[in-house]
Amino acid sequence: MSNTDDLEILKQFRDKNSRNYAFSLLVNKYKQQIYFHIRRIVINHDDADDITQNTFIKIFENLHKFREDSKLYTWIYRIATNEALGHLKSKRNRFFLPFIDVESQLSNSLKETDFFTGDEIQLKLQQAILKLPEKQRLVFNMRYYEEMKYDQMSEILGTSVGALKASYHIAVKKIEESVMQN
Repeated sequence: MSNTDDLEILKQFRDKNSRNYAFSLLVNKYKQQIYFHIRRIVINHDDADDITQNTFIKIFENLHKFREDSKLYTWIYRIATNEALGHLKSKRNRFFLPFIDVESQLSNSLKETDFFTGDEIQLKLQQAILKLPEKQRLVFNMRYYEEMKYDQMSEILGTSVGALKASYHIAVKKIEESVMQN
C-alpha cells in the first residue's frame, strides 16, 4: 500500500495538472483492499474485478465533490460496498431469484473457482458466512477479515456502533453453529 497521505492525494487531485497522477496514487493505495472487500461480498473473481473497476470510475467521477466530512477511506469503502450490494441486487432481480438462492449460488461457486485457495475449514467458514443475512455478512467480513473498527463501519454503513456490535455477535454465533453442524 502506498504511504501517500489521503489529504495529499486530495490536494493533488484538485489540481488539474496532477489529477491523473493523484488518482493513480489513490488506486494503488486502495485497489487491493477494495478488491478483497468486494470479493468477500460477491465471491466471484470476475464480478469483483468488474465492480472494483466500476468503483474506481465512480470515485474518479465524484472525488471533486468529496467534502471531507468523513475520511477518504470510509468514503471509498461506502462506494465499494454500495456497488457490490447493487450488483447482488441486480443479479437477484435479473434472474428473479430470492436472496437465499443467490447466496447458495455464490456458495456453490466457491467450490468451482480456481481463485479459492483455502482448505476444507476455510470453505466451511465461507459457506457459513454466505448463510448470514446481508448486513451481518458485511459486518462480519469488515470486522473479522479487515479488522475494521466499529466507528469506521458505522460511517460506511450508516448504522450505529451498538447495532453493528450486535450484528457481529449474532453473526459469530450463527457461523459457529453452522460450522459445528457440518
